[in-house]
Amino acid sequence: MAALRLSSRTVKLSHSPPCLHAVRRHVSSSATPNAPPVLRRVVYASLLTVSAGLFAAYYFDSRSAVHRYVLTPVLRHLLDPETGHKVAVKVLASGLGPYDTQIDNGRLRSELWGEQLSNPVGLAAGFDKHGEAIDGLFDLGFSWVEIGSITPKPQPGNPRPRMFRLPADDAVINRYGFPSEGHAAVLARLRARISPFATADESVHASLRSGALLAVNLGKNKSSPVDSIDDFVAGVRAFGPYADVLVVNVSSPNTPGLRGLQNHTLLEELLDGVTRARDSLTMSPSEPTLEPAIETAQRRPKIVLKIAPDLDEAEVAGVAAAVKSCPVDGVIVSNTTVKRPASLSDPNKTAVGGLSGPPLKPYALTTLRALRAALPASVPLIGCGGISSGGDALEYAKAGAAAVQLYTSFGYDGVGAARRIKDELAAALEAEGTTWGEVVHRAVQELSLKENSEGQGKEEPEAFTVAQLRLEAEELMKLVDRLGEQVDGESAAEEAAAAVVPTVS
Repeated sequence: MAALRLSSRTVKLSHSPPCLHAVRRHVSSSATPNAPPVLRRVVYASLLTVSAGLFAAYYFDSRSAVHRYVLTPVLRHLLDPETGHKVAVKVLASGLGPYDTQIDNGRLRSELWGEQLSNPVGLAAGFDKHGEAIDGLFDLGFSWVEIGSITPKPQPGNPRPRMFRLPADDAVINRYGFPSEGHAAVLARLRARISPFATADESVHASLRSGALLAVNLGKNKSSPVDSIDDFVAGVRAFGPYADVLVVNVSSPNTPGLRGLQNHTLLEELLDGVTRARDSLTMSPSEPTLEPAIETAQRRPKIVLKIAPDLDEAEVAGVAAAVKSCPVDGVIVSNTTVKRPASLSDPNKTAVGGLSGPPLKPYALTTLRALRAALPASVPLIGCGGISSGGDALEYAKAGAAAVQLYTSFGYDGVGAARRIKDELAAALEAEGTTWGEVVHRAVQELSLKENSEGQGKEEPEAFTVAQLRLEAEELMKLVDRLGEQVDGESAAEEAAAAVVPTVS
């Protein structure tokens, strides 16, 4: 009987009215993750709208808080410094990076070597070491991008770890040691950027953009002789047709012996060699690998020297003397510092390598002011070191820098750093009722070494004069020592000869 009762209940349920089946279906669908079609469409539409909005903020607004306060901090916490660096380069190289759509304020217009730039903010070497993300970086609003350092032969650089964040100080210490894919790999990328349909135009820049400059930072292999200039000369010959500016980097603290090339005598030899190589460049249309527009323009790149911030007065005087004796087009001040200011508080402050970020700024500014006073106004200086705000950039302009470069602040703030600093700089200039060009012109005229009608310096600052005299005295002493050694050698030779010649009685 129990089986029959169970069977009858089952039959009754299976023959329930249609309305009961509808209720069951509604209850069943509500209890499962599958939402009704209308609700699903609403959810999907909402997600699509939010995603589109986030992507628009990411792509079209490089200064968006999404970058500075979300993406960059997340990458910083999830990835070690070098891996995060590589990911950022790959994203910008992919073409999916953000784009600065805003027009630069007219107060930011600047000039370098007769070239009109929409703003004075560039990116320093070290971020895009292999020339992978050039166009992605220009899209962020930089007026010039410097790639490298690039060595003739590929080399791995120093062992990892070799980059250390100091978040408590907004600083970085690196000891990369010129990891480079070599000339051939980077040249291939530069050539790949060039359209075969480009037309000859004398206004064409190697950047392939109006009012923007592409710089290539030249390094030397660790395996090369310490005092050899051959790697730099090879770099000039290789990249000359593909760069607006070639930067001679003798200031990295992570390549043994490299900073020794800042010595006055060696520096003169180096600068003479690279400028001769630049002047001998031929951009012949018969060379099929060169882009026609650049060839026809017969453009030759500017030669710029990059120095360390750790030079003393005599060394700055030596650099100035070498720059004045060779047709160098400018100087970047500065590279990273090996000094460790007492203000550093981050535990990573003891790491070996070059320090960059705000703690570098006082050293770089001191060296820039000293060099500005030792060089004529015709030699432009580019300020680099600790620039993280529009006020910092303006401080460099007032010290006589024609343009500035970012590095560490770009790493901490992300892709919106250039736009944010440009906006802050424009606001500061507006508050003072002036322009970048006016500030730079006034500072350069007031602070530079004065020249007479024959182009010779006549009003050298006292500190520079003393340093120059010290340098000349050191050079004179070296010359005297060499002459003494030569005389001693000749005397010894004469005595030896006299000893073997028989005496005639």
